[in-house]
Amino acid sequence: MLLRLVCIAVVLATSDSFNSFPQRNAIETLYRWKQIDYAFPSPQRRRLAIQNGEFNQINVIPLGIERWQDRVFVSTPRWKKGVPATLSSLPVASQEESPLLAPYPSWDWHNADNCTGFTSIYRMSIDDCGVMWVLDSGQVEAFETARQLCPPTLFAISLATDTVVGRFPIPSEYVLQNSLITNLVVDSRDAQCRDLHVYIADAWRFGLIVFRDSDTSFWRFNHYSFYPEPLLSNYTLHGLNYQWSDGLFGMSLGQYQLGDRPLYYHSMSSSLEFVVKTSVIRDPSRVNNAVDEFKLLGDSRGLRGQVSAAAIDRNGVMLFNLISQDSIGCWDTRKEYKLHNLRIVAQNNETLVFPNDLRIDHEVPQLGWIITNRLPMYQFNLINPNEYNYRVMFIDPNAAIEGTVCQPFENDHGYYL
Repeated sequence: MLLRLVCIAVVLATSDSFNSFPQRNAIETLYRWKQIDYAFPSPQRRRLAIQNGEFNQINVIPLGIERWQDRVFVSTPRWKKGVPATLSSLPVASQEESPLLAPYPSWDWHNADNCTGFTSIYRMSIDDCGVMWVLDSGQVEAFETARQLCPPTLFAISLATDTVVGRFPIPSEYVLQNSLITNLVVDSRDAQCRDLHVYIADAWRFGLIVFRDSDTSFWRFNHYSFYPEPLLSNYTLHGLNYQWSDGLFGMSLGQYQLGDRPLYYHSMSSSLEFVVKTSVIRDPSRVNNAVDEFKLLGDSRGLRGQVSAAAIDRNGVMLFNLISQDSIGCWDTRKEYKLHNLRIVAQNNETLVFPNDLRIDHEVPQLGWIITNRLPMYQFNLINPNEYNYRVMFIDPNAAIEGTVCQPFENDHGYYL
């Protein structure tokens, strides 16, 4: 069936924290699946994978999303048994509504032993030079009986040649017992990607790990702002009540000015947004003397204000996933972080159920890319294989914020810090 890009009429939010602004034609669905399937080398190979337990379709869930030129990349972590590949690519333009995932860069990287290939990839972040930085947890079956097969590892993949050009295991001194190394954002500041750093979140042991590309070194910051809020650790989504105490999770980079730029961040189980100057976290000598540099931005988003991922476009506007409200919010980073400066710009209680990852691409004009995956239902084995459960969606930031408080004024400069 020919792909039909589904235009979503965004409905009025029922937020208990800040207002919505209905905006049509800003967000669309590129792909949707009831269950995920892969482009196996042959039908016989697929049947064999099912027979020997390597492929159990109900256990496959998409998690991370990135876009580079004519491709989107999707991760499928090995949280349960039966996930044959953990990173795949798809065309931006396709003739299928529910395409097969093509393991990336090849099947060989997903079958390697001795930690030479991919184990369980969570998320990806692409730098300005076309290198995709990939975060591999090294852990399998986290939702069953977790097994740490390999150290958490940062991979670098050249998207021009589709080859892995770097593999950087995170040193054991920065990975604590029961760490959940779950998200990353790459900080590249010019066309040559000099002085590149990667910021990595540890959601369960509440740390920020920094990687410096020039000498492949790591260091770790710990801070009380990386912890969850107790009251925000209790969730209810479409009648399902569950408890997650996830700390530091979402990170987004502000605009580069006067030799510095801010890193905005939040815990998933929290209603608060924080900020730190990247000049601080790029300096390993500040690990033990930077406690006052991590600052609260402003208002709480309210009791249903949990946010997974966030990203900031070239205009300095942040988009963020409101996972308990089936919604996407916005904030102009030049303005104070107050409720009257936040808006919901997309909401849908069918297509936006648990918007998990969000990235803004490098194209002109830019688009935001979102994975929605009903993660709580997946965790508790409540996925209905007869419904559409997983979606790759995209949003036009300019169209989404037009006429809202998130739309920057032409003479706006700087950022709020």
